Amino acid sequence: MSTRISTAGQPFQAAPQHAWFRRLMAWARGNLFPTPFDAALNLVIVALFAWLVASMLPWALLDATWSGGSRADCTGTGACWAFVLSRLDQFIYGFYPAAERWRVNLAGTVLILGLAALLIRAVPGKRVTGLLMLLVYPPFAFWLLKGGFLGLTGVQTDRWGGLMLTLVVGVSGIVLSFPIGVALALGRRSDLPVFHGLSVLFIELWRGLPMVTVLFMAIVMLPYFLPAGMKLDSLGLAIAGIVMFQSACLAEIVKGGLQAVPKGQYEAAKALGFGYWRTSVYIVLPQAIRIVIPGLVNNSIALLKDTTLVMVVGLFDLLNIVAAGSSDPRWLGSATEGYIFVGLVFWTLCFAMSRYSHRLEHSLRSRRQRLGGVS
Repeated sequence: MSTRISTAGQPFQAAPQHAWFRRLMAWARGNLFPTPFDAALNLVIVALFAWLVASMLPWALLDATWSGGSRADCTGTGACWAFVLSRLDQFIYGFYPAAERWRVNLAGTVLILGLAALLIRAVPGKRVTGLLMLLVYPPFAFWLLKGGFLGLTGVQTDRWGGLMLTLVVGVSGIVLSFPIGVALALGRRSDLPVFHGLSVLFIELWRGLPMVTVLFMAIVMLPYFLPAGMKLDSLGLAIAGIVMFQSACLAEIVKGGLQAVPKGQYEAAKALGFGYWRTSVYIVLPQAIRIVIPGLVNNSIALLKDTTLVMVVGLFDLLNIVAAGSSDPRWLGSATEGYIFVGLVFWTLCFAMSRYSHRLEHSLRSRRQRLGGVS
C-alpha cells in the first residue's frame, strides 16, 4: 500500500484497492448466502431468472418488428411492437383531437411539477403547493381538458380515452376519496349517534358492493331515477361511483390508524384545552395518517388498477382502447403485445408509488429514532 504526502505535510494512507469489491462480497455473504440452504435456493432462483430472460429476450427484442402499418409487416418470429408504436398516440390520448392534445400535455406537465414539488424534500412551500394542487389544479385541469368556454374548443368526455382517461379517473378517485374517507372514519368513532350511525351505514353499504356493481348502478340505473330528458356525463358518474366505493374502504384504513393512536395523546390534548376539532386536526390525524401510510398507498394502488373496470360501462381507458385496437382487422393477433404494454405501464406507476411509500416510511422511522421515539 503506497503512502503519499498531503498538502498539510502529513502522510496519509491511500484507499485500499478494490474496497468496493470486498464490500460487495461481504454484502452477498450476509444477504444472499448466509446458510447453505439459502445459497442453494438463491442459485436456483437466479438460474430460473436467467433461463426466463434467455427465453424471452429473442422474442421481445432481438427478433421483434418495430415498424409497420399492419400485422402483415411483422414477418419475423418475435414480438410485433409495430402495433404499439403505430397506435401509441391513441393509447395515450384516446380519441382526443390531435390539434388539442397540447392541452392534455399541459395538464400532465403541471401535475408532474406539482407532485415533484410535494414529494421532493428540498423544494420549499409544500403547504402552499398542496393547497394549490387540491383546490386550484382540479378545476384548472377540468377547464383545460373539457374546454367549451374562455376560448377553448369543447371536447366531450366520450372522446377522452387511453392513458389520459386512466390517470384522470385514478387521480380524481384518490384525491376526492381521501377527505371523504377521513370524515367517515371520524364519524364512525364519533360519540354522536346520528353521525356514527350515518357513517356506519354509508361504509357498510358501499364497502359491501363489488366495484363493477357500483359502476353499473351509476351508469345504467341512476338515469332511471332522474327527470325525463336529463342526462348526466358518463365519466362523471363513473368517477362518483369510484369515489363513493373507495372512500368507504379508505375510512376503515384511517379508522385503524385512529385506534392505534395512544389514549394519552387525547388526554394530553384535553389537558391543554384543545377541543374535538383541534385535537383531531392537530394531534390525532397527523399521527394516524403516518401509521396507515402503507394501507393508504395499497388502497391507491388498488384504485389505480381498478380503473380498468370502467371498460365494462363503455369508457375507453387504457386497457379497453388497447383491446379495441387489437381487434382492428389490420392488427388481428397483436393482443399479446398490447396487453404487455398495458401491464408495463401499470407496473411502472404502481412500482413508483410503492417505492415512494417505502422511502416515506423509512424517513419517518428515522426521524422518530432521532427524536428518541419508538420505531
